[in-house]
Amino acid sequence: MGFTTLNFMPNPLFQKSGGSIVARVQAALHAYFLPLLIAAYLLAAFVPGPGLRVREVTIERIALWGTTTKIGLPAAMLGFLLFSAGLGAKLEHLKNLTRRPWIPAIAIVANFTIPLLFILVVSQLMRFWSDNEETQNLLTGLALVASMPIAGSAAAWTQNENGDLALSLGLVFGSTLLSPLTTPIVLNFVALLTTGDLSEDLHELAAGGSEMFLMICVLTPSLLGLAVRFVLGARAIDERMTAIKLMNSVVLLGLCYSNAAVSLPRVFADFDGDYLALVLAIVVLLCVTAFAGGWLLARLARVEPAQRSALMFGLGMNNNGSGLVLAVMALANHPLVMLPIIFYNLVQHLIAGSVAGMMRRPPGKPAPVVEPKRSVEPIELPAEALNAGFARSIVAEA
Repeated sequence: MGFTTLNFMPNPLFQKSGGSIVARVQAALHAYFLPLLIAAYLLAAFVPGPGLRVREVTIERIALWGTTTKIGLPAAMLGFLLFSAGLGAKLEHLKNLTRRPWIPAIAIVANFTIPLLFILVVSQLMRFWSDNEETQNLLTGLALVASMPIAGSAAAWTQNENGDLALSLGLVFGSTLLSPLTTPIVLNFVALLTTGDLSEDLHELAAGGSEMFLMICVLTPSLLGLAVRFVLGARAIDERMTAIKLMNSVVLLGLCYSNAAVSLPRVFADFDGDYLALVLAIVVLLCVTAFAGGWLLARLARVEPAQRSALMFGLGMNNNGSGLVLAVMALANHPLVMLPIIFYNLVQHLIAGSVAGMMRRPPGKPAPVVEPKRSVEPIELPAEALNAGFARSIVAEA
């Protein structure tokens, strides 16, 4: 569902949120979340110790269907965020989806097929890259980005831009519910494009590890949050949402710091400017392609501008927090895999802000057409015409 559902809005100015200290602190975190997220990543790069110790905490081991999944503190933090997202979800908005249900269905399919096609093209172009290990890390990181469901923050951006919230929530819920089925498809596909240990790791994740993770850490907390909201009532939950959002902000920053502490120190220790530039460029291009796919789908479906906003934000924004936790749990011995996920987590919000700015811009008025001046020459008429009642002097445009 996307752990950024509750409070990761597009860098708004401070809004009226009451006079309590909790409300004011939450408003500050809400307004400056993106700079704080960047600061958390920088802290992870240079002071990774506390984040690495958080990863060592094991809460429970769950064995299902012959697969054992370790629930560490980062996975529990992710579960809390998704539980809170379920608490804040307003399912009554979904009633409006019955008019054109095929639109969210196609969008959910496009959400993972567009990135898959992009990764296929990148895999062919990367044959010219000199370092095969970097190529495999890049493709695997892109696979984890593409395999995750739509981020809940897509609904926040859609709502902020007066988009179709029902469609946006439908995309978030639908992709989350189907993620145990769609994620293995993506991982298996990209495993065929990779080689060595990472190819085997992707096949293993697709065979059961990712399904267990998504069921336990993503789907179950989300549904549990929805159930608690239904039992306690929307009013009781909404009255406490400011405090819940504050806890989410703190937990989310801590989770991003802990996950990034695994990979970013090595990135800065063995700094490779060419590779970093390559990863950033490909991640930006992937994100732009995904947003453009939403725009194209909206154009082909001839939907209204509100639905176009929902489709663009939905296809462009993925739940990279879950992908990063999965990468840390299953691929900790390949820290560079996490670099595309970290970049995409930042880039998608920057591009979403740019898209929102373009949507707010009023359509430009067409420039006035200035016709070239034509010379005016008098036409001499015979005296008989003038005497017959025509004007004394007639001017015609040549």
